[in-house]
Amino acid sequence: MKRSSQALSVLLIAVGAAGLTLGLQQLTAKPIAAQQREMQSRALLDVLPAGSYDNQPLEHPLGITSGLLDNSQLLGGYLATLAGTPNAVVLRSQVNGYGGRIELLIAIDRNARLLGVKTLAHAETPTLGGHIGEPGNAWLASFKGLSRENPQAWALKKDSGQFDQLAGATITSRAVINAIHDALRYFDEHRQALLEPTGHD
Repeated sequence: MKRSSQALSVLLIAVGAAGLTLGLQQLTAKPIAAQQREMQSRALLDVLPAGSYDNQPLEHPLGITSGLLDNSQLLGGYLATLAGTPNAVVLRSQVNGYGGRIELLIAIDRNARLLGVKTLAHAETPTLGGHIGEPGNAWLASFKGLSRENPQAWALKKDSGQFDQLAGATITSRAVINAIHDALRYFDEHRQALLEPTGHD
């Protein structure tokens, strides 16, 4: 009798512990998921300067259908607003590099100036073009503040343009410059539609 009551006590404790664990998981699952989404959003949107938006751009996708541009492919985009006014767009672009596809995030402000460029994925040679994927890449940062008209020649210096290349990575550099220029051209040609606040809070 004593053994069966001990077994019952152990069983009740185990059931109680399992119930408590499940309850805690239910209570914390949503806040943890929300925090993870916020961290992913911040990591993804670090192409936008702090203070340049106050919405959740990833929750405001632009009505862009995937389309081929002159040198790259546009995969989609997001609208960043500040005090309810469209302030910038973030375009997802894909271009063929030396080792395969390079996926970029390209942020452009309402005045058609580049706010930042970030590599999301690539298959470039690690010691050469692969540097394009490094956080805080100085070569990518050098495009900040430029527009379609500034500089006049969006090409590498060896192609009679105005840009240096990543060391030892001509094809990668050329592909990224072309993708950025494509994004700026697309923004110029669709500015009104991209910055149209209708349907975006």
